[in-house]
Amino acid sequence: MADRPAPAASNAGEFTVSEISGALKRTVEDAFGYVRVRGEVSGYRGPHSSGHCYFSLKDERARLEAVVWRGVFGKLKFKPEEGMEVIATGRITTFPGASKYQIVIESLEPAGAGALMALLEARRKALAAEGLFDAERKVRPPFLPRVIGVVTSPTGAVIRDILHRLTDRFPVHVLVWPVRVQGEESAGEVATAIAGFNRLAPGGAIPRPDVLIVARGGGSLEDLWGFNDEKVVRAVAASTIPVVSAVGHETDTTLIDFVADVRAPTPTAAAELAVPVRSELIAIVDDRARRLAAAERRHLETRKSEIRALARALPAPLDLVAPARQRFDLSTAHLRHALTRATAIHRRRLDGAGARLRPTVLELATKRAQRTISDLGLRAAQRLRIETQRARRQFDQSGARLTPQILLRATSTQRKQLDEAGRRFEPSYRRILAARRDRLDAAWKLIEALSHQGVLARGFVLVRDPNGKALTRAAMVTAGETLRLTFADDDVTAVAAGTAAPRPQPKPRRPSSGSGSDPGDQGQLL
Repeated sequence: MADRPAPAASNAGEFTVSEISGALKRTVEDAFGYVRVRGEVSGYRGPHSSGHCYFSLKDERARLEAVVWRGVFGKLKFKPEEGMEVIATGRITTFPGASKYQIVIESLEPAGAGALMALLEARRKALAAEGLFDAERKVRPPFLPRVIGVVTSPTGAVIRDILHRLTDRFPVHVLVWPVRVQGEESAGEVATAIAGFNRLAPGGAIPRPDVLIVARGGGSLEDLWGFNDEKVVRAVAASTIPVVSAVGHETDTTLIDFVADVRAPTPTAAAELAVPVRSELIAIVDDRARRLAAAERRHLETRKSEIRALARALPAPLDLVAPARQRFDLSTAHLRHALTRATAIHRRRLDGAGARLRPTVLELATKRAQRTISDLGLRAAQRLRIETQRARRQFDQSGARLTPQILLRATSTQRKQLDEAGRRFEPSYRRILAARRDRLDAAWKLIEALSHQGVLARGFVLVRDPNGKALTRAAMVTAGETLRLTFADDDVTAVAAGTAAPRPQPKPRRPSSGSGSDPGDQGQLL
């Protein structure tokens, strides 16, 4: 195999790779030290773990790599988003480690108002898809809040307008959380203020607001951009306190207006929506008080007229008792004659009975009774002697039959029977005794369960009046009455305090015909 020819000698200088890369870097940086590049953000995935941010700027024909260092990224007014058309300001440089050129961005802004509006619309659609703008999430602010929280700049005209309007309508306690309403830090401060108001505990040293007003004056789209930030929108959505949005003029619209519970066209209008007019409320209350008093007077007059009409329809009291009085007079007139007749009848009966009770008649009856008793005594003595003799004969006959042998056999047999019966009786007696003891225990437990002593032992108290009568209802107790409280272990005397309905008196019972306890009772006439 033939040898290759040696290369021709050349006088061109030789460079190392590092020298070429350094020369290219200096050339590019000198030619493009400070540039503004317009393009679409591509490949944006958020900041790297190091804090730096890497993506590309592209148009329809080319692509330019871009990098934002960590210190610059935190100061950007607008953060890059995928597909966003921006104008990047920075310097062109090379990256020798990958043989590529890139732009190191120092500032970033949207490419005109159209780009901002497109970004705003895309963000609005994304948040609306999450349901943050749904009407069901919104809460109606209270009609008359006691404390109002205001999130705005403490030095602008907005806070003065709000305080002035609140003072004119209905002075309330106002808490102001000062924030910057424009610039890179405004969104974070507004979100922090809304969350801070929500973290206040009810009844704490700092009163918790009943409604929040997020306010700012008018301005351009860029000036109001902080209120389109996602952090602010999510803070308003997470607020448990109703939020009134008052950002810009009536024609200005930000994303906070969609998520707030109420949107006010201006900060002054927000103050008007937050509180009613105090003078109007006083007038309404006075008018309703007058109407209530007039209605009450009409109601009383109507009831008086009805009562007078009913009174005219009722009979006079004398007419009601006249029939009863007439019946009483008639009964009184008949009573005198009835007493006279009854007295005469009873006197005739007494005279007839007295005529039959003469001494001779009584003596004859006594003698007949004595003869009857004597006959019965003789017959009883004779019968006693006969029965005694019969019993003595039977006893003698039985004694003659009872010889000693018979007695011994009978005693031995009965002893064996008695022993056998005793052996059988003992187990039966034990079983019967155990069964009776179980029944007695069960009965005693039932008695304890049903007894009032068992109820008292569980913490109840038996209340009785001084006469020992049990009181089962509060209406039966009168104020100042001495009560006896029976506990499980002892009795305690107490005095009833407070007011209570008087104890219902028992209905008087109708006296019996034979009772003499009623002084007005005339008893039986016959």
